[in-house]
Amino acid sequence: MNEVTVPEDMDGARLDQALELLLPGSYLRERRRVWETGAVLVDGRARAKGFRVNAGQRLALAAREPEEPSPAAAARLLSIQGDYAALFKPGGMHSAAIAGRDNPSVERLLPGLLPGRGARLLNRLDFLTSGIVLAGLTPEAAARYHELEDAGGVTKEYQALVRGCLEWPVTVMNALDTDDRKKTKVLAHEDESPLRWTRAEPLEYDEDHDRTLLKVVIRKGARHQIRAHLAHVLLPIVGDPLYGDGEGERLFLHHGRLSFEGFEAAVADGFPRAGGGGEGAP
Repeated sequence: MNEVTVPEDMDGARLDQALELLLPGSYLRERRRVWETGAVLVDGRARAKGFRVNAGQRLALAAREPEEPSPAAAARLLSIQGDYAALFKPGGMHSAAIAGRDNPSVERLLPGLLPGRGARLLNRLDFLTSGIVLAGLTPEAAARYHELEDAGGVTKEYQALVRGCLEWPVTVMNALDTDDRKKTKVLAHEDESPLRWTRAEPLEYDEDHDRTLLKVVIRKGARHQIRAHLAHVLLPIVGDPLYGDGEGERLFLHHGRLSFEGFEAAVADGFPRAGGGGEGAP
């Protein structure tokens, strides 16, 4: 921390004037920015700009915590293929804009990421889930995608880090009740449509932490489908605050690959393998 001592000739000066001792040659606008973004300390205590300083007192700028990057800063265009565009959504960001709110979302960013293309969002990910979201660049492309999805022609591949051990591939076929928008309920009977089934394949097991890295494939998907289905078979996703224990700072579910006729996009998440770290950063 930079620190200066108030000289005799500045005894009784206002603190905003004395601040030039810490920021020599600065303009008023620069000093005003300091007041707006961080405290100025006098003998270790934060003081207002009208405070009168005394000779011999110590002035310093309070160390500020680094600002967390906005999730919107991490959202980006991955590729354009024909009339479709794949985009990356980070965890902690909405896919679609929410009416009446100014929350960052991929949908709000579409005009900037795809200027003049009339892009419309075609799929969504949960707020905490990272990975690929798809945009259609024409009404015809949007209609074709939904037709392919309804016909089972779209493959959505995820990676999930879960609590527990899965030794063999499993397909969870239970029907889902999504009437409660907050939490999806898994029903006892089987869903007649394979479009709503969840197939999980073990990739790696970490015996020390009892968790498994999974490849998960769905075709169409329903709200919270993967999260609810995996928790139902006693494999809750690490970091899931709704269907698991909510430990750590993120949900370890990532939509890494999306493919259908004439289109394929992939993006790596980068979260470590099953045995790659501690509880807070698996």
